[in-house]
Amino acid sequence: MERQLELNLASAIQQDVRKALAEDIGTGDVTARLVPASETARAQVKTRVPAVLSGMAWFEECFRQIDDEIEIHWRANDGDRLSREQLVCELRGPARNLLTGERTSLNFLQTLSGVATRTRAFVDAIAGTKAVILDTRKTIPGLRMALKYAVHCGGGTNHRMGLYDGILIKENHIASAGGIAAVLLQAGKIAQHIPTEIEVENIDQLNQAITAGAKLILLDNFDVDRLREAVKATAGRALLEASGGINLETVRAIAETGVDRISVGSLTKDIQAIDLSMRFF
Repeated sequence: MERQLELNLASAIQQDVRKALAEDIGTGDVTARLVPASETARAQVKTRVPAVLSGMAWFEECFRQIDDEIEIHWRANDGDRLSREQLVCELRGPARNLLTGERTSLNFLQTLSGVATRTRAFVDAIAGTKAVILDTRKTIPGLRMALKYAVHCGGGTNHRMGLYDGILIKENHIASAGGIAAVLLQAGKIAQHIPTEIEVENIDQLNQAITAGAKLILLDNFDVDRLREAVKATAGRALLEASGGINLETVRAIAETGVDRISVGSLTKDIQAIDLSMRFF
């Protein structure tokens, strides 16, 4: 399984970069032609703000697809905390090719580092509790695997990748299938080898789900008092996930209720890219 995930990630990186470079370069980088073709340059990438690094493979792939003889020497690794003005990497190669790859490579690095940095802030906020921070499917279309990789770099945990590798039963599924017990029975028939989770909106639904045998339950928009009540009512019979409107100001109190998981859509939806710069020297 791990080997397959690595192959899938490698393929995703190549495809992500190929599309991004085609989008940027189009029929050719006309601006880079201002620089003599024979010119060789050295460059440094630095971060202007504290951050958590993520996206090295996407950055490298940009230059590999443009010119695989460009040298990149990293001074940090994915998952590392970076301080303001820290040197991230140095590059050497044809000046034209470095300029052509500059924007796309930085776009990947600053976007994924932004996700990793935000994730780390949530992980740090709940340190010492048993809860873990999870991402969601609220991702930029076409970049899901990249963004979920960045969550991992920030110390978070990945929820299901998509609709194919996990069942999450929501209110419309429950209504269409005839109720909580009926929908869980149907899920058990079709999903024997993937996780099944059911979303509930109140304590009564929680009790129904537990009675029907649910082992993973999402508590949708429960306030802190109701989360504590849910933890007490469940008494360890199922894993509980808090979700809905969670931010850095509220996440600690939510974790302290005793829930097992906290999913945060803003990790990959409300992305603040990290301010990085590449300068020739």
